[in-house]
Amino acid sequence: MSSAVEAAVPCSKVVDIAAAGPEEVKERAVAVEHGNGDCADYAAEKKCVEAASHCLKADEEEDDEDGEKVPEHIDLGPILSIKDQLEKDKDDESLRRWKEQLLGSVDLNSVGETLEPDVKIMSLSIQSPGRPDIVLPLPVEPNAKGVWFTLKEGSMYKLKFTFSVSNNIVSGLRYTNRVWKTGIKVDSTKEMLGTFSPQPEEYTYVTPEETTPSGMFARGSYSARTKFLDDDRKCYLQIDYTFDIRRDWPSSS
Repeated sequence: MSSAVEAAVPCSKVVDIAAAGPEEVKERAVAVEHGNGDCADYAAEKKCVEAASHCLKADEEEDDEDGEKVPEHIDLGPILSIKDQLEKDKDDESLRRWKEQLLGSVDLNSVGETLEPDVKIMSLSIQSPGRPDIVLPLPVEPNAKGVWFTLKEGSMYKLKFTFSVSNNIVSGLRYTNRVWKTGIKVDSTKEMLGTFSPQPEEYTYVTPEETTPSGMFARGSYSARTKFLDDDRKCYLQIDYTFDIRRDWPSSS
């Protein structure tokens, strides 16, 4: 990341090039190779493209670390229904009891033959001490414009979400969130929620408390991407949105 920041000092176009995506970076690389760069200074244009390529490569590597890309040639094994899982382990007393405890009062007649679990995120909200909860509207409209929410700089907050699980056990459900400011990634979070069995009642999860950044350079607009995935890297919800960090909370009106 340090080399990308350094490259941004002599050429402010790095952020714009990287944010445009890999195709734009490739086109500019070809232009530089043939001496057709936009910058008057060929060396400066070349640094722009190299720095933008570095940013994209860093993003791809971080995707791998977050486990959001499926590695090639990995056999995840067959997906079994709940009935099949119980039948398979019927001779293992300890494992059978663990699964029965996990399943609780699940009606096997209604979900026992279904292979794929289904997870629905029912609500999302932001909790901050001394403030009413910020309830975020779901579902999010595709290509929605505008700021989704605004937070005060230096304030403590938690995320609270409720979700339902049906059909089958969901294993390794997790929440990931990545944040960018002016096209540069400034934060990446991965929170493991756990393994959940299907049940009529909704589950509730509250993230550990965090503090928003503060100061002149922290204030402004951010873009973010939130995902809910499981161990098989199946994505149940992806939200792309923007939010602001300001000097104070927005007025209640």
